[in-house]
Amino acid sequence: MRDTLLKRLFRLPRRLSCTVLLLLGTPLMAAPQGHQDDPWEAFNRPVFAFNETLDTYALKPLAQGYQKVTPQPLEDGIHNMFSNLGELVRLGNNLLQGKLHAAGVDTSRLLFNSTFGVLGLFDVATPMGLLRSDEDFGQTLGAWGLGSGPYLVLPFAGPSNPRDALGMLVDNRARIYPQLDHVPTRNTALGMSVIDTRANLLSAERMIIGDKYVFVRNAYLQNREFRVRDGQVEDDFDDF
Repeated sequence: MRDTLLKRLFRLPRRLSCTVLLLLGTPLMAAPQGHQDDPWEAFNRPVFAFNETLDTYALKPLAQGYQKVTPQPLEDGIHNMFSNLGELVRLGNNLLQGKLHAAGVDTSRLLFNSTFGVLGLFDVATPMGLLRSDEDFGQTLGAWGLGSGPYLVLPFAGPSNPRDALGMLVDNRARIYPQLDHVPTRNTALGMSVIDTRANLLSAERMIIGDKYVFVRNAYLQNREFRVRDGQVEDDFDDF
């Protein structure tokens, strides 16, 4: 269950890309301590606290209000549409990893859901046995042999590492709605994407036990290792 909590990460708007790149070097000033995969904990915890404050007073209330006023079928439809937009990213990364069967499934999902599913509003592909993959460029870099580097908490984006932060920037460039020239439409799409992602994490919060920072960190590390290795990992993380 632990890897379910952070299965989808917030995607940074393009205007924050330079900030992310700068932050990748900032934790080098932090003294190593604690978890062996978290030598930058002295930097990560304050950033985590900042993200928690932002979430408590902004994102979580918005997500709760969104769920309260949005009928479940419409909420599911909006989530399906954003998921359908992500098929191109998953398709590209499956091709880069040489996963041709998965790439074929991604292509079929995109075609069926974009047509019979009314631009992705309905997920007609899953009942047909075409299951959604979950690939990103961070995983592609991992499949190519690039190490993850230390655990890193990014402002606004949350848990990451240098490899996945770079992958996130590449994936963001490949998405459709961040590239829209019409600013109001682009900002609305990005805002709805963030709210949709946060709303889908509300039910998972009940799984959090103990130190939230440690729980999120270990869940993220285990989830990313699991996904990069396609499930072939051992549970060698510390107990919560």
